[in-house]
Amino acid sequence: MIGTFLNVGGILVGGIAGLTVARNLSPRAQQRLRLVLVLLTIYTGFSLIWQGLKPPFGHAAGQLGIALLALLLGSLLGNLLRLQRGLNRAGQWARERFSRATQAAQAGLKPDAARRSDGFITCTLLFCVGPMAIIGSVQDGLNGDWRTLAVKGLLDGLATMGFVTTFGWSPLLAALPVLAYQGLLTVGAHALAPLVEQTALRDSIGVTGGFIIATISLVILDLRKVPLANYLPALVLAPLLTHWWL
Repeated sequence: MIGTFLNVGGILVGGIAGLTVARNLSPRAQQRLRLVLVLLTIYTGFSLIWQGLKPPFGHAAGQLGIALLALLLGSLLGNLLRLQRGLNRAGQWARERFSRATQAAQAGLKPDAARRSDGFITCTLLFCVGPMAIIGSVQDGLNGDWRTLAVKGLLDGLATMGFVTTFGWSPLLAALPVLAYQGLLTVGAHALAPLVEQTALRDSIGVTGGFIIATISLVILDLRKVPLANYLPALVLAPLLTHWWL
């Protein structure tokens, strides 16, 4: 649960900073902060990959092959289930709410109850449906590895800084559903940990999740649109393939 607590803390700190001092951050400072978060995301992803590709060479090559096959099959399954399409619809709904609230803020209108509700729902949706929430919670529950959720906490905190300028204080309330959602995922993963006691099974999840997390940096930088949600079934397929391979 350490990762979830760090994530919640990031949201709260980011929101408070946005309501107080972050309004004065220059665009250059914001860009530098964004670059730091991208580098942390890349580091987290590749560290998980490196950690899972343990010697000897045959084991590492096998894990790499399994992870790539799981990602391929997972993307096909995710495409059939239309996971990314559902996420895109949720994101579009959130963007529409944010756009309306931004226009109202530019017009000098104070946040009303409806806009505060939009702020809470929008941030809850954005903070809970992403791949990092699922991958990080699973890793925290299986291995006690909270790094992914710590990076997610920084990203969510930065986002909350911006949202509070539009929605007021209501985005801070998104910390509660994040705590409940990611906490349940972490507890569930911890309960299932005995089923993946073998190191190879956990390594396959780590390597596969590492590739997905490292790819998030491309999305953050707007370099390429990657249907990340479609790859989430790979987290289930990877240990199954590893078990079959073993």
